[in-house]
Amino acid sequence: MAVMPNSHDRTEGLPDLSTVWLRAFLEVARAESFTVAARTLGWTQSAVSRQISSLESALGGTPLFDRLPRGVRLTEAGRILVPHARAVAGALREAGDELAALRVGTGGRLRFGAFATADAALVPRALAVFRARRPGVRVTREEGFTAGLLDRLTAGRLDLAVVSTTGRTPLDAYDLHHLLDEPLYVAVPADHALAGRPGPVRLGELADADWISGAPRPEGTLLDAALRQGFRPRVAHVVAEWTAKQGYVAAGLGVTLVPALAAASVRPDIALLPVHDEGGPARAVYAATVRGRSLTTAAEAFVAALREAAARISA
Repeated sequence: MAVMPNSHDRTEGLPDLSTVWLRAFLEVARAESFTVAARTLGWTQSAVSRQISSLESALGGTPLFDRLPRGVRLTEAGRILVPHARAVAGALREAGDELAALRVGTGGRLRFGAFATADAALVPRALAVFRARRPGVRVTREEGFTAGLLDRLTAGRLDLAVVSTTGRTPLDAYDLHHLLDEPLYVAVPADHALAGRPGPVRLGELADADWISGAPRPEGTLLDAALRQGFRPRVAHVVAEWTAKQGYVAAGLGVTLVPALAAASVRPDIALLPVHDEGGPARAVYAATVRGRSLTTAAEAFVAALREAAARISA
């Protein structure tokens, strides 16, 4: 049985045209002279003539110019070809310009993602610096949990992702650009018994408290820190959004953990108690990229801006 050609394949039968031929053709068409075109191109007249002859042969032998005693003139076929040749030449120029801008980081695109609390201070500060330095780069941003961001990164939908070690997500497959180590705070009502006490608290001191968390189980959340300190917190309310968590705390319905990146945005009727670090900081924050995948100049510049912003926040 004969195999029918793919109806979507439109390349069969198209001539294989050299861009050098088209460049010579457009210059001759503009100058209406092989001699003037050769002078402009820096070629010999015979070289220009060979390019035009090759182009005419590729197009089935159709003459593109009438050779006159003084100069040349486009044939009807030549007049039809002119706008198409200009479109090809223009597209190649645009591609060259875009590639040059991508190479030096003044153009191209940057697609990144970040977890929610990184958007409170770290990402906006870094993005402001990046925008000032690279105003021509098209930037798109996504928000999500670390695991989801890494999935999008692996799939090629993101160039980099700002992620954290919260959630026990495996990070071995990625290049991790360390940004900062982030301590934790406990948010309690302003009139809480521990609110005025100086110094950090141990989470075990709040073992009997009701906790507000983004998930019903502490595993894979900030409350992993409580498990490491030897007790299993009682999650009384599951609230995903940070602003809503603060409302629950202010109403006396429980306490919650707040990462340092979100501490500056906490409402005034809540007190923040620094958590005593046992075995190191609660989590580290990284800019993650796919191992083995080359970074664009824009992505490298954004990682640098993230590091600058992280250094200012840490200070």
